[in-house]
Amino acid sequence: MASEAYGRADAFITRAAARGLELVTETDGDYPAALRDLQEPPAVLWRWGSLDLLRDPIVAVVGTRRATAYGQRMTREIVGALARAGATIVSGMALGIDATAHKAALDAGGGTVAVLGTGADVAYPRGHVALHRQIGARGLVLSELPPGARSHRGSFPKRNRIIAALAKLTIVVEAPLLSGALITARHALDLGRDVAAVPGPIDSPQSQGTNEYIRDGAHPITSVADALTLAGLAPQRRAAPAMDDETELRIWSALGDGASTLDELCARAALPVTQCLTAVTRLELRGAVECGLTGEIRRR
Repeated sequence: MASEAYGRADAFITRAAARGLELVTETDGDYPAALRDLQEPPAVLWRWGSLDLLRDPIVAVVGTRRATAYGQRMTREIVGALARAGATIVSGMALGIDATAHKAALDAGGGTVAVLGTGADVAYPRGHVALHRQIGARGLVLSELPPGARSHRGSFPKRNRIIAALAKLTIVVEAPLLSGALITARHALDLGRDVAAVPGPIDSPQSQGTNEYIRDGAHPITSVADALTLAGLAPQRRAAPAMDDETELRIWSALGDGASTLDELCARAALPVTQCLTAVTRLELRGAVECGLTGEIRRR
């Protein structure tokens, strides 16, 4: 039996090495200290990426897989500001809010950590292969499950405790009443960490859980500044991209008041639609602005 166990361990280590994974045990000096606060810390972690990212402040941003346009927009704005101010963003790489948080952190040039309910070398869901690769190359992927492990019943709630333990602050953006994001928030509360939630429409199922959390005492996130304050960070001003064109400068200035539809932007900038749309397209191609699926235009 012992020889079989050693054989399996050797197979895991061989597979891990081939995929760029490294093993961290609870007795290692670089084992994340925050995880020792858990009643049952993971005995081992498989990692892909740098543990140097696990420096304060670490903020968990989690939410529903069925995110609305509002939830995705709030996630991008909050995470972008946190990442630019120096926070590392941790989430679970699931569909919806989690994936949006990871992408927003990477887009802002910040650090992000994905804690998986599969092996660290397994992208889940399968549609996140590219995101998984990006996080491994520019951030950190963690799992307590061995290389090649598939998800099973209970693996995601277990990974949620790791997300909560790593972060000093957990922000729930959108979550229905029965949500894994709320499990993460409960773990955070049990550990004495701060928990905050973004309020949403009272008739939106995706916001029922977050609204009730706020009612029951979670910190409300009513602005990006609230998130930065809770994380102990100061906002970082974004430098305007180099622009010589007067029309582009007027559009950039108009977007300083927040996201806008094309019609609103034309009114703010006092520009005809054709001229405004042409300039927005140029700015989007240069990565200075982004146009959402709902038609809103915002600075990146």
